[in-house]
Amino acid sequence: MIPHRTPFFLPLLYPSLLWRMPSDERALYLTFDDGPVPGPTEFVLDVLREHNARATFFCIGDNVRKYPDLFRRIGEEGHAIGNHTFHHINGWRTRSTDYLADVRKFDEVSAAAGMERKVRLFRPPYGKITPRQIAGLRHYTVAMWDVLTQDYDNRLAKERCLDGSLRACRAGSLVVFHDSFKARRNMEYALPRLMDRLSDEFVFKALPDQVTHLS
Repeated sequence: MIPHRTPFFLPLLYPSLLWRMPSDERALYLTFDDGPVPGPTEFVLDVLREHNARATFFCIGDNVRKYPDLFRRIGEEGHAIGNHTFHHINGWRTRSTDYLADVRKFDEVSAAAGMERKVRLFRPPYGKITPRQIAGLRHYTVAMWDVLTQDYDNRLAKERCLDGSLRACRAGSLVVFHDSFKARRNMEYALPRLMDRLSDEFVFKALPDQVTHLS
């Protein structure tokens, strides 16, 4: 079974990637992958607004192309935006030149949708990326995660999704949810309950545009 908390050795193997923010501040960094899509993304935005919280959305470029108004709403409501490639491609199965071209294609559609500055946060789909691709993304903060909610796994009971995520969260955690149709059942159950349970202990923050110092 995949653990909710990232195994300790992965950040040691890939120290140039961002796995967790400094823990001196009692903050959690909620992140949402694979949107924007009508329904799930709107649900997330509404829950965040109810909690006066900020988060980071790692968007798929093709979804930005399809739903530019929803993409703009993310930015207008004060959340950070990250690049999640255009086609949600697996870096382990893609030539580096093709992979980096797909990353750049996201920039084109985000600009067309009204993004005035270049996105500097990046998350590889499936967490699968090669050293050569990492080198090609040296101007980005490549953000991985400390807590994987597993909301995308429909074999996982929604209660277990929530309980495992709650146990794994700690100060500085990057927490992965998905604002997607596939993850909708578990995400819509777990997200508001996790925020309700942890709001007295943590503040929910968006990742900065670019993280230059990791600890």
